[in-house]
Amino acid sequence: ENYLGSLSEEGHLLYLRALQTLLPLLPVSESTSKPEATSDSDDDDDDAMQPLPMQDDSRISVQLITEECVRKLDTKQQTNALLNLVWRDSASEDVFTMMASICHTLMVQHRLMVPKVRLLYSLAFNARFLRHLWHLITSMKTKMITGSMVPLLQLISRGSPMSFEDSNRIIPLFYLFSSLFSHSLISVHDSEFFGHEMDGQIQSSMMPFTLLELVTLSRCLRDACLGIIKLAYPETKAEHREEYMAAFRSVGVKTNAEVQHCIHAEQKRWVQLFKVITNLVKMVKARDIRRPFCPAGHWLSEEVNIRADKVTQLYVPSARHVWRTRRMGRIGPLQSTLDVGLEPLQLSVSEERHLAILTELPFVVPFEERVKIFQRLIYVDKYDVQGDGPFPDGINVTIRRNYIYEDAYDKLSPENEPDLKKKIRVHLLNAHGLDEAGIDGGGIFREFLNELLKSGFNPNQGFFKTTNEGLLYPNPAAEMLVGDSFTRHYYFLGRILGKALYENMLVEMPFASFFLSKLLGTSADVDIHHLASLDPEMYRNLLFLKSYEGDVEELGLNFTVVNNDLGEAQVVELKPGGKDIPVTTANRIAYIHLVADYRLNKQIRPHCLAFRQGLANVVNLEWLRMFDQQEIQVLISGAHVPICLDDLKNFTNYSGGYSANHPVIQTFWEVVEGFTDEEKRKLLKFVTSCSRPPLLGFKELYPAFCIHNGGTDLDRLPTASTCMNLLKLPEFCDQQLMRNKLLYAIESSAGFELS
Repeated sequence: ENYLGSLSEEGHLLYLRALQTLLPLLPVSESTSKPEATSDSDDDDDDAMQPLPMQDDSRISVQLITEECVRKLDTKQQTNALLNLVWRDSASEDVFTMMASICHTLMVQHRLMVPKVRLLYSLAFNARFLRHLWHLITSMKTKMITGSMVPLLQLISRGSPMSFEDSNRIIPLFYLFSSLFSHSLISVHDSEFFGHEMDGQIQSSMMPFTLLELVTLSRCLRDACLGIIKLAYPETKAEHREEYMAAFRSVGVKTNAEVQHCIHAEQKRWVQLFKVITNLVKMVKARDIRRPFCPAGHWLSEEVNIRADKVTQLYVPSARHVWRTRRMGRIGPLQSTLDVGLEPLQLSVSEERHLAILTELPFVVPFEERVKIFQRLIYVDKYDVQGDGPFPDGINVTIRRNYIYEDAYDKLSPENEPDLKKKIRVHLLNAHGLDEAGIDGGGIFREFLNELLKSGFNPNQGFFKTTNEGLLYPNPAAEMLVGDSFTRHYYFLGRILGKALYENMLVEMPFASFFLSKLLGTSADVDIHHLASLDPEMYRNLLFLKSYEGDVEELGLNFTVVNNDLGEAQVVELKPGGKDIPVTTANRIAYIHLVADYRLNKQIRPHCLAFRQGLANVVNLEWLRMFDQQEIQVLISGAHVPICLDDLKNFTNYSGGYSANHPVIQTFWEVVEGFTDEEKRKLLKFVTSCSRPPLLGFKELYPAFCIHNGGTDLDRLPTASTCMNLLKLPEFCDQQLMRNKLLYAIESSAGFELS
């Protein structure tokens, strides 16, 4: 270490090569050889490099040797010497490749995180280094049998197997690039990521790529992920296995057992690479969701063709948990399928690939197709639960219309009704306690569910608040309103929203995007980038603090936040003793992240956790994770698209003497065609209680849209029975009269009482 500064450039290169060779030979200490907490793999214990064979009493020395070597490598002097090699303009491809190999060993073999190693942390925030890494990755080529030179990135994207030498060249580079770029993006706020075109501000210097470059880069990353999935699940396993065996024998591997071990190790390297690339792809995609910068259809892949009727084969009652246990979220199924002599997996290669894509890269499949997949999965699950017998097992409840939330909360509690997937029949009592007419054939239940959701999510109920944009999120002060039982209410509301999704019911509930992200994430926490959707003013203030050039201490801030719930001010410390810790230039980044974490996560953690558990009680969260937060909102409330009258006409039923050719019906459609889009929405809401059309068209509306003869009294107004999606239309033959009566009814939201 003392002589590093006096080494020549050639000496430094030799030192770098020595590190590259020796670091992988260090025994993995027991503290780092355990499987990653985020891994689902059953074979991690077997794969982890075992400690050198020694006496039990001396094993501690092996651990100490490794830890001491890694510690020495992490000193300022060592780090600066290595960084100087990379910073030089004369730095060759060999220098970058060796550096990538060293970093890859530290991260993969020794399980060291980027923030914990000075070298990795320094490289993560060097835009020039990241740009050069990406240039190397895209320019690496290999010679094919035909003699042509093909980029390795192209081979990966195709899912074509490559030689051990080629994978050794590109995997460390690709792994390092994805890990470091992901880490740097965590610290880049949206304003720095995008820049402010209005203010003439350019992207942050921390950003190694322009937005235009990121579009191309993200496409390459997406295709690489899809290619690795093909590598993991090859279509011709026998031929593929022979190729691998031949490749490893060519580098000195002799026995079948050794070949199998090498194949397993090679597969694991691809799995590890897959994890970090998908993580980076998702981070770039998240930015594109919040503020689109990629062209329309950018994330879709022409290589992927997944159909709803094929995917539902993954869900059968005998293998009910296949989706959950074999998810690739933490790379469960992406374990080696190439092992020599292993029995074939339960799922076919095509099913394995589809499952991997839907759990890891669902956005490469068109949204409409994923909606069909979701609805098919629900249909199969519903058939499994409800059956189609003449006397299906169901839930019968009597609800007082004036106490719809209170009665439902009591009678549909987990203690009374543990399985909300069953068919529910509702018997309503009016304000006088008398039975309301009608037998529930499904329509009354849907009306009940719609009213229950309106009541439960109404901010006046106290469980949800609205942002400045009118978007719903859990009320942090709910505990003050209902006491310790507040989480039971959130669990109940989660179940009820889940039931609406389960029954394919659209409800107009606009949720804050950060809240939906918390429901969908494998972790319930979200980062500071989501703060703008909760409190734009606070987000702007924190960004101002981050870039403030004056003396931060003069602002008089400390590590506390103030809650003003129900008119009562409460000071909360962000860390122990926070009220006595001033915010300074040195600690302001920590303060910013603690404030964001408190508002987005800690303050409403029990609320969100209970809601998510309730939702998962009815709908498998893995199925919902096929969608991002914007798509989930569309799944809940429908898309804000123009209403297609031709589609509505094609799937409208008539009763009471009306038919498609009846003069009144023809007049009705002529009048509606002249409506503005807003008026058409009001008509749809008047009849169905939702102003948005079903996601897959009106053929999905249940019960079907129906127009019933409302009699010959022309003084009456049209009325609707939303529980049956039924419009009762008197025999208006005059166009102007029809128009006036319809508009008066829908503008007044007329129901039975306005007849």
